[in-house]
Amino acid sequence: VQLQASGGGLVQAGGSLRLSCAASGVIFGINSMGWFRQAPGKPRELVAGVTSYGSATYADYAQARFNISRDLAKNTVTLEMNSLQHEDTAVYYCNQAVVESGRPGSINYWGQGTLVTVSS
Repeated sequence: VQLQASGGGLVQAGGSLRLSCAASGVIFGINSMGWFRQAPGKPRELVAGVTSYGSATYADYAQARFNISRDLAKNTVTLEMNSLQHEDTAVYYCNQAVVESGRPGSINYWGQGTLVTVSS
């Protein structure tokens, strides 16, 4: 299974970006999907996550500005980010907990990371 993330880039403060992450490979199901971020000198942190049932969780700073959605048919998770601030500058990583046929539980896979830079 591989995750391919896209959509990062440079944006001015107040702007918007849309990140997408698609999983490919032999996938029986996906338990959860999410986006994390890591700024220079800081640990990786959860930005938003969504379960297969559609229940979403957001970091406090993302609650009012970001929206996570998923398309289980396409094994894709999307993060729409609005009103971006300089503090949102980070490498964003997608994560999917994938259920593989013949294997118990789920396995966490990570995308390669996509850089989001917000100029102030």
